[in-house]
Amino acid sequence: MATTPTRLSKQARREQLLDTAAAIVRSRGADGLTLVTLAEAAGVSRPIVYDHFGTRPGLLLALYRRLDERHRASVTRALRDAVPVAEEVARVIGAAYFACATDMPELNAVSAALKGNPDMETGGQEMTDNYTDLMAAALRPYTHLEPDALRLCCAGVLGAAGALATELNHGRASVEDVVDALTGLIMGGLKAG
Repeated sequence: MATTPTRLSKQARREQLLDTAAAIVRSRGADGLTLVTLAEAAGVSRPIVYDHFGTRPGLLLALYRRLDERHRASVTRALRDAVPVAEEVARVIGAAYFACATDMPELNAVSAALKGNPDMETGGQEMTDNYTDLMAAALRPYTHLEPDALRLCCAGVLGAAGALATELNHGRASVEDVVDALTGLIMGGLKAG
């Protein structure tokens, strides 16, 4: 007996499309993700995909935001379980940051695909600000730095983390190496206060 397919709510369809988009990026790279390839892979009509994302940059930005939210949620969970000691908190931040690089490689691919897009510049800065704030809040109890100085330190550490992620992704360092390096940079910044 044939069954009638269940119609998804708009939000459930969006989640399904973003899941499919992440799978496409993981298997084919960001260049393989278009509104057309997404519609085909998800088994939906093109107008459905266009209705959700409008443009390819809109799709990439939505996927980037979703991956970023998942990454920050993972860091938040890890910090909740961290021993409340400066070096342990710094190590948890480093380990969670680089876990993203290995567990969600599509985040870097999507980020690179959006470089130069004005919407991405705004969205990317917002996401960096959110991550910087999360990091500063976690580290606040362990430093005498003023809030603005701590935030600036965290922004610098995130820049360094990006460079370390490049080393990791090119096989020039191990996860342990980059976590140790980032932990050292965080601790050095905290001691500066």
